[in-house]
Amino acid sequence: MAPVVTAVTDRVHFAQTDLVNWTLVADGDGVLLIDAGFPGHRDDVLSSLRGLGFGADDLRAILLTHAHIDHFGTAIWFAAEHGTPVYCHADEVGHSKREYLEQASPVAVAAHAWQPKWLKWSVSIMRKGALTHAGIPTTESLTADIAAGLPGAPRVVPTPGHTGGHCSYLVDGVLVSGDALVTDHPVAPRPGPQLLPSVFNHDEAACTRSLEALGMLDAEVLLPGHGPVWRGPVRDAAIKARDAASG
Repeated sequence: MAPVVTAVTDRVHFAQTDLVNWTLVADGDGVLLIDAGFPGHRDDVLSSLRGLGFGADDLRAILLTHAHIDHFGTAIWFAAEHGTPVYCHADEVGHSKREYLEQASPVAVAAHAWQPKWLKWSVSIMRKGALTHAGIPTTESLTADIAAGLPGAPRVVPTPGHTGGHCSYLVDGVLVSGDALVTDHPVAPRPGPQLLPSVFNHDEAACTRSLEALGMLDAEVLLPGHGPVWRGPVRDAAIKARDAASG
């Protein structure tokens, strides 16, 4: 599925695919990419840039919500081939450099392979480069000063749990939540605001605490790492996700 790119504000554009999403923030000086899809999404990411009138060399930086391969895959290429700066929360830098790995093990995922939707998803992500083990050695911590100079001046919202250094971003009044709060996933039991299945989460209790933090934000649009845009108070989405997790 080619990405469907939606203009959310004058500057913020949301690219949704069947496997994972990314967000583009554009201004007169270039474009910022928040998350970057699987390695196999390179052509799709470049297409979404071109659709806004930009090329690879106009990419000012890539921000990662976290360093799972479905969110930083094309960032590996941009950093290596174009010298694109890549930033994330300080607690996620080592993960992005692949000094360690926090993600569901193949054995844990294989335990679900008897379910058709898990099998279909597993095949799809392998075709997109899910087994890539490369890191991004140039990844740096996103500081307030760096963020202030990027398109949209994104504000960091720490949301650990899915990974130890996961963070979300507020830009133009819109919340980019990565995998701290999603609205669907190919293996989700049902659509709607939710946490990812626990097999994917590093610390489930921290995921729940991060939902509480997101619920305190005054934002009316949610751009998740998986699933469609949520329009309405993020507080309501966080409550729905909390209730789904406890139910």
